[in-house]
Amino acid sequence: MISLETNRALRDENTLHLPARALRFLRADQLDQAREAIELAREQRWPLLVLGGGSNLVLTRDFPGLCLQIALAGISHRPLDGEWVEVSAAAGESWHGFVEHCLMQGWYGLENLALIPGTVGASPIQNIGAYGVEIKDFFHELEAIDRTTGKLRRFTRAQCGFGYRDSVFKRDGRDRYVITQVTFRLRRKPRLNLAYGALAQALSHLESPGPRDLFNAVVALRRAKLPDPAQLPNVGSFFKNPVVSEGQFSQLKTQYPELVAFPDPKGVKLAAGWLIEKAGWKGVCDGGVAVHEAQALVLVNRGGARGEDVLRLAGRIQADIQARFGVGLEIEPRVY
Repeated sequence: MISLETNRALRDENTLHLPARALRFLRADQLDQAREAIELAREQRWPLLVLGGGSNLVLTRDFPGLCLQIALAGISHRPLDGEWVEVSAAAGESWHGFVEHCLMQGWYGLENLALIPGTVGASPIQNIGAYGVEIKDFFHELEAIDRTTGKLRRFTRAQCGFGYRDSVFKRDGRDRYVITQVTFRLRRKPRLNLAYGALAQALSHLESPGPRDLFNAVVALRRAKLPDPAQLPNVGSFFKNPVVSEGQFSQLKTQYPELVAFPDPKGVKLAAGWLIEKAGWKGVCDGGVAVHEAQALVLVNRGGARGEDVLRLAGRIQADIQARFGVGLEIEPRVY
C-alpha cells in the first residue's frame, strides 16, 4: 500500500526552482508503486503530474492532484552480435549518468548527448538531441504504463513518432503514458559523430580521438555555454529552433548575412539563440528572471522568480522576435 505525502513543496523537484506545491506526492522507486499510484489517481479522478528530474518543466501554480515522481532504477544489457548491444535503463536513471555508464562499458553512440539534464524516462518524450545526435538514432523500444488501463505497453521506434524535440508523447499520447524503461541499441565498436563544427574543432588537436575524448569535449562545450542548474536554476534551452520556409530564409539571409541556420527536412532551421541575441536580449533581466549572459537560449532564475515571471519574459522575447524577424518561437519546456 502506497503512502502519499501531502502539501509537498516542489521547489527542489524542478530545475528552475520555481515555488509550487502538490496536494499529494509520491516518489515511486518500484514499478508496482507507480502502477498503484496511477490507478488510485484514476479511481479518485485526481489530476496526475508525472515528474522525472524536473528539467523540462515550468510550474506556474500549485498542483491540485497527485504528483508522481518516477525514481525507478537499474540498467541491464543484452549483446546482439559483435556490432551491437541492447541496453535497457529504468526511467528514473540520470540521463548523464547513463551515458557515462554506457561509455565505461564500451557501449557507444550516446557520447554527443552527455551532460543533458534529466532522466532516461524523459529522453524519448523530447527526443533529446545535441551536437548532431538525437536519441532516436539509437532508440530501440520503451515500456510505459497506459494511464487509462494501468497496463504496460511497449512502443517501437516507429510507434514513438519521433520528430525535432517531439514524439507521440507530446501529441496523441500526451498525459496518457508513464514511461518506465527505455532500451537502446548501441555500438560495440566506436564510430564518432563529429559532424558538429565545434566538436570537430575541439578535437582537432588529436590525431585519433576516441569516445572518451568526444564525451569530454561535449561536457566541456556544454559547461562553457550552459549554466549548471544546481548553481543557476534553468531548464536548458527554453525555445525550440524555429523551422522556416526556403523563401523566408532567403529573405532573412539577405537582410542578415550572418544569420545562423541549418538544413531541415521541412525547410530551414534557424538558430533561436542567434535571433534572441541579435535582438539584444542577452543578459536582459525582468524581476528575478534573466536571459543568460553566455547563452541567449537559456532563461535563468536569479532568485525569487515565479512561473508567471518566467512566462512574462518569454512572452516579451517571443513578441519581439516575431515583430523583428517574422519568426515564431515555441517554448520547449512543458508549462503547468
